[in-house]
Amino acid sequence: MIILTGNDLKTGDVTWWTGTDWSRHVDEAVDVGADGELIIARETAARQVNSAYIVEATKDENGVRPAHIKDRIRAVGPTVRPDLGLKPADPTIGNWVI
Repeated sequence: MIILTGNDLKTGDVTWWTGTDWSRHVDEAVDVGADGELIIARETAARQVNSAYIVEATKDENGVRPAHIKDRIRAVGPTVRPDLGLKPADPTIGNWVI
């Protein structure tokens, strides 16, 4: 599975491509296949996202999980104070082992 991540241009929040827009919740990310670079170019030009890039991920009954540790941390928030992290749409996301 190939997903996209970047930062919201106005807030700096970590965002994930949903197929139509950007979401703060990784579980809303969709597989972009080979279209990742085209979507990034279009969304960057529209000033919707900053520093977007392609991420390998898996999806199973627990949701979408980025393959690389850096992107898993981006998905759930700070590791030193988990209480300050993003409150996920799916409460089981806190069960991840980063």
